[in-house]
Amino acid sequence: MSRKYKFHNKAGLYFVSFATVYWLDVFTRQIYFNVLAESIHYCRAEKGMELYAYCFMPSHVHFIFRSSNEQPMELLQAFKKHTAKKVIETIENNPQESRKEWLLWMFERAGKKQGNISKYQFWQHHNKPIELWSESVVKQKIDYIHNNPVESGFVTNPIDWKYSSAKNYQDDSTVLEIDNAGFFG
Repeated sequence: MSRKYKFHNKAGLYFVSFATVYWLDVFTRQIYFNVLAESIHYCRAEKGMELYAYCFMPSHVHFIFRSSNEQPMELLQAFKKHTAKKVIETIENNPQESRKEWLLWMFERAGKKQGNISKYQFWQHHNKPIELWSESVVKQKIDYIHNNPVESGFVTNPIDWKYSSAKNYQDDSTVLEIDNAGFFG
């Protein structure tokens, strides 16, 4: 792993992106998005996550966050481990999931490629953390996050994507609360 993609400043503000194995479009049903949202609630309440921007896409997630406990790597590992377990359980128990066998087979296939995975691998291993060092870089990453659903063709306006903090920046926190981004303009 390159030095470029590590958490060097434990108190820093970071942009991270991570994807499902094979970029599978897993987050296509409300119940899977709920697992992500509930995990964020838990990490904010119990793990010291400060969340400033986010977007949940069908195959990947973007965050701008800080760890108030100065443990960003551990926080992200806990989030990914928990969500992987819960989403797989939810898929297994979802009678409405027409892709159940195929998804589980793909997760198992990915797990078999790794020596340290016992059954399923859900997330790709890298997070690509980028420390945000200036107001202009923070704004650029927020714009990138909020425009991701637009660039993907899902919506024409960033605030129309339900699982994005673009709504929060318009005073709508019906999905998730975020922390005050008063540290920049």
